[in-house]
Amino acid sequence: MSLHFATRTETTLPLHVVDQDGFGDWQAEQPDAIRGWLAASGFTGAIGQAVLVPGLNGQIEMAVAGYGTTKTRARKRFILAAAAQALPKGTYDLISDLDADTLAAECFGWLMTGYAFDRYKDVSGAKAGLLAPRSVDAQRIEALAKAEVLIRDLVNTPASDMGPAQLQQAAEVLAGEYGASCDTIIGEALLEQNFPMIHAVGRASDQAPRLIDMRWGTSGPKLTLVGKGVCFDTGGLDLKPAAGMALMKKDMGGSANVLGLARMIMALELPVQLRVLIPAVENAVAGNAFRPGDILTSRKGLTVEINNTDAEGRLVLADALALADEDAPDLILSMATLTGAARVAVGPDLAPFYTNDDATAQILSAAATKAVDPVWRMPFHDPYEAMIEPAYADLDNAPSGGFAGSITAALFLRRFVTTAPYMHFDIYSWQPTKAPGRSKGGFGQGPRALIKALPQMLGL
Repeated sequence: MSLHFATRTETTLPLHVVDQDGFGDWQAEQPDAIRGWLAASGFTGAIGQAVLVPGLNGQIEMAVAGYGTTKTRARKRFILAAAAQALPKGTYDLISDLDADTLAAECFGWLMTGYAFDRYKDVSGAKAGLLAPRSVDAQRIEALAKAEVLIRDLVNTPASDMGPAQLQQAAEVLAGEYGASCDTIIGEALLEQNFPMIHAVGRASDQAPRLIDMRWGTSGPKLTLVGKGVCFDTGGLDLKPAAGMALMKKDMGGSANVLGLARMIMALELPVQLRVLIPAVENAVAGNAFRPGDILTSRKGLTVEINNTDAEGRLVLADALALADEDAPDLILSMATLTGAARVAVGPDLAPFYTNDDATAQILSAAATKAVDPVWRMPFHDPYEAMIEPAYADLDNAPSGGFAGSITAALFLRRFVTTAPYMHFDIYSWQPTKAPGRSKGGFGQGPRALIKALPQMLGL
């Protein structure tokens, strides 16, 4: 699926974007026929309203889309995507006074109304095409849309067709598209090359566990992305109930998001040395599954007491983070659908992130607002370190008590990064209900904010 801006045709219509607060003034400047048509149509400028307006000859002359009020827009994303979904098939030319960042975000939302997950069923998205406004970087927006399609397709694909081997293949296809290298360590070779926790988590599956290692770029700052690739999570021997497994195909959402971000970086040719590490496993149940009470030794040498086999994502990430840190990059960034505690804290819309660097946090938060890709900073709260230190090992993968679950998971991961600056995202990567520009299902969280922030974060 490719989502692109449209090309101008003889039937392209001007689309006037009208703020609800200013609708009265705008309407007063229109001819009587247009004012009467809009009044008869009940148009007020509310979000989601879109009206085709005929001229005196009876032919459609223009379209008008509501942009709501400041208050209603604060509760929505991708305002014009709602209009795109209401408009009939055709090509539209935006007439608006939106600032550049807002217009770029609205164009992205519009393009994403064309998305539909059609691998198993003949479905399609909205048909309203959009001309690229002169003030936006059309190539960049299309690159972001293409990356978002990759993220959504990967997360939406069920584990029957998106196991560790298929995730490896997706990374290899992406690497081939941009001339990147992609090497993978599989099965028993993980033990030979000292990735014991990735092996332990994935060894019970019919598909062997693996570590995917993609590299691109030969100059500039070193940026390493680490994405959780648990392609299905049964919970292991601490088996989830059926309801808890319903969305576990999306437990590889961290890997999908880092691959989407990698696509953005490569398509936009950011001058960085990019590395992408994905521990790809299935947390299955079998006679050789790792057990509650086991103590595993990580790549870094830290021992980990297993108090819940359903807290497996941090185990596979730990080995990958240790490898990333050995290379001493300028930034390590991990993304994972890691904890339900994060959802309790901030819900499905916000992407919580952790960093000790206040300046980086401010840069990212400002970029996220402009990109309409909301994030929220959470603390690496040092006093909670004691909560992840059990009696019999260096670390506990599932501290008892139930408090601060997202924070303790982030602190656990931070133990495996001792050289490089580190940032962690605890994402959901799932849109629970359909919304303008956001189909129900897999969803990117963080990559668009990061691609906007990275040049300043890395001094590019």
